[in-house]
Amino acid sequence: MNAAQSALIHAIRARLGDKAVITDPNDIAPWLTDWRGRYHGQALAIIAPDSTDGVQFAVGRASELGVALVPQGGNTSMVGGATPPADGSALILSLRRMNRIRSIDPDARLAVAEAGVILANLHDATDAQGMRFPLTLGARGSATVGGLVSTNAGGTQVLRFGTMRSLVAGVEAVLPDGSRHDGLAALKKDNRGYDLDHLLVGAEGTLGVVTAATLRLVPAVVDRATGWLGVASPHEALRLLRAMELRSGAAVESFELVPKLALDLVLKHIPGTRPPLEGPHPWLVLVDYVAATPNSAKTALESLMQEALTAGLAQDAVVAANEAQAEAFWRLRDSISEAERAEGPTMAHDISVPVDAMPSFMESASVQVEAAFPGVHCSAFGHLGDGNVHFHVNAPAGADGPRWRAEVGEAASDMVYDLVVAAGGSISAEHGIGQMKRDELERLSSPARMAALRAIKRAFDPHDLMNPGKLVTLAPDPSTP
Repeated sequence: MNAAQSALIHAIRARLGDKAVITDPNDIAPWLTDWRGRYHGQALAIIAPDSTDGVQFAVGRASELGVALVPQGGNTSMVGGATPPADGSALILSLRRMNRIRSIDPDARLAVAEAGVILANLHDATDAQGMRFPLTLGARGSATVGGLVSTNAGGTQVLRFGTMRSLVAGVEAVLPDGSRHDGLAALKKDNRGYDLDHLLVGAEGTLGVVTAATLRLVPAVVDRATGWLGVASPHEALRLLRAMELRSGAAVESFELVPKLALDLVLKHIPGTRPPLEGPHPWLVLVDYVAATPNSAKTALESLMQEALTAGLAQDAVVAANEAQAEAFWRLRDSISEAERAEGPTMAHDISVPVDAMPSFMESASVQVEAAFPGVHCSAFGHLGDGNVHFHVNAPAGADGPRWRAEVGEAASDMVYDLVVAAGGSISAEHGIGQMKRDELERLSSPARMAALRAIKRAFDPHDLMNPGKLVTLAPDPSTP
């Protein structure tokens, strides 16, 4: 342990108590590896304040001592964004003890939640008040509010409600020098220059530590229906979505496109799953329909499905008979990544292109990548209506994971990202950049974008102490002694 880290740990323990410092290697170990198991770091301590004042003290003292910090919530980053450096040069700053929901105001449709609040717990608390926070994702049982804000998380309801940035009405954060930004007031108009809240949303902890957020709520769902449809192609799926939106407006809340290949892997590897439709279909769509009146959603969705079948936009359809079956339907979609990992090595890409271009991209990119790398097979699934899919390149059966990634997977990823940029898209739609995509961001971004990102980072964090090595790197500051 170097002298600066030792001094910081001593100061925090003296000021915030023993619970605010974790040094037992066994307790630290689970938080040193990313969710995918691809990045492994080292940290001699976890700093765990339970209040914004405590975070201010820890960050401010770290700044004075020159100690780097890696903010961490549920550690569910898909891009290694919350994993400390392998050389032990940073300590982990955990927000998990900051787990209070400060307020829920159904009339204002707002909740104020601290950074360590787990998404599923926020759902439960708002539901009890007749409201809901309309963002959900597979990691809802461990993902935290601070991480969701810091990565501008998406999920399966972006089609109607947008990403986290659209749902954040205000942010409280501690900046790298230990000062506090108090932006929790949900102002509809605020023209005081640069929007600091929006800078912090999606900054991946590189500009400061989000300690709390004011979140937008919507009324709880009165009635919901969930169903699957079989379609011939992504183009047909997009036409189906447009037809449903035209007939139902915002009632279609989720619209997830899944290839047969991905569903087959779920049925193969996930116990207790069963096919939702009788016959095989090259592509399937999972739809969530919500209604404002009781006992109406199922009938309305069945009507939409019948219209789709009549119009030839779908070949088969089924609506969940009850909530338990609806959850089983969603389990099929949420288990795709787990099933692909069980099958073998995968290079996963969270990408977006303009919505109308996505069907062609899904088909053409798959053909090009599979032709360039014989033996691989591509699987694209996800949020078609957002222009965001998870484009996975799967290794041939029996491939050695590390060797295949080094010899084939990395080159295949480069090709995927090149195709995305050529289509006017983004190499990160909802998971962020972290350390996994940092070099690709540099390679594929314009000099103007990179110069602006680095200028913002240097203005907030000139000594690169806040989540170093993520998103962008800074060259040594010539003005620093």
